[in-house]
Amino acid sequence: MSASGGTKAIIAALSANLGIAVAKFVAFLLTASSSMLAEAIHSVADSGNQVLLLVGGKRAARRASAVHQFGYGRSRYIYAFIVSIVLFSLGGLFALYEAWHKFADPHPIESWQWVPIAVLLIAIGLEGRSFSVAIKEANAVRGTHSLREYIKASRAPEIPVILLEDFGALVGLVFGLFGVGMTLVTHDGRWDAVGSAAIGLLLVVIAIYLAREMASMLIGESALPSHHRAIEAALPGEGIERVIHMRTMHLGPDEVLVAAKVAVPTGASATGIATAIDRAEQRVRAAVPLKTLIYLEPDIYHAELSGAEGMAEEEHPAAPSGH
Repeated sequence: MSASGGTKAIIAALSANLGIAVAKFVAFLLTASSSMLAEAIHSVADSGNQVLLLVGGKRAARRASAVHQFGYGRSRYIYAFIVSIVLFSLGGLFALYEAWHKFADPHPIESWQWVPIAVLLIAIGLEGRSFSVAIKEANAVRGTHSLREYIKASRAPEIPVILLEDFGALVGLVFGLFGVGMTLVTHDGRWDAVGSAAIGLLLVVIAIYLAREMASMLIGESALPSHHRAIEAALPGEGIERVIHMRTMHLGPDEVLVAAKVAVPTGASATGIATAIDRAEQRVRAAVPLKTLIYLEPDIYHAELSGAEGMAEEEHPAAPSGH
């Protein structure tokens, strides 16, 4: 997995969630709190998700084969999409089911009342530390983008997924703390169900957003606008007059396919065109910090034809600003 894969953030989140899950299950067994059970399952789901991200990164590193000639880079998107399904079903829907069950049969927390509060407060501290590691990893690669813009525009799934999971975990812990706290104060178990329902709705919303973003990457997204412009600017040079039109698509978070029709001088020799294309490819690879697979088609530029192609470019922009 590349540096952009956020391995450090994944390991930090996995370590925190495994310990937190055990503590939450113990608290549930002692108190029968629905909020604690919902939070325990949430932590188990998050732990499984982090394992999935690590597996996806390992599978993406496999070499291209005769069947998968563009490599396995999109494995990282597939596993991130599976993460959204796990978060929706095992996390969100289970928490909503627990809320419904507790509403139907509410009962207060009668023993070990201090345990869930202590566990939730400790969990907030551990999740906060994991979240800070993810933010540091994001800060190293997001440039001038805000965190929200980075999550939406990033072509690497791991750090955005961890940021969303950790943020959801922190907010979910606050919901759980509210539900448990109100149950202890009022002796009304329905507040525990409210906490569980809030956790479930939160996880469902995050899972749907994450699924939408990963589906867009699986369909195929262009290079980031800044990379797209850099590639387009690097192609013209000696032997290549201009770019007639160009398309880009990410084959994986760190690899982009470039397909372009470029204008060469009238009467240029085959040797001259081949040399010009080789040099253009070198300029592109020097211009962007990505692995590039480049296919260039030489052609003679005709202004009247380029106008029609330009209209097609406007109808189907090559470099959208987000998912």
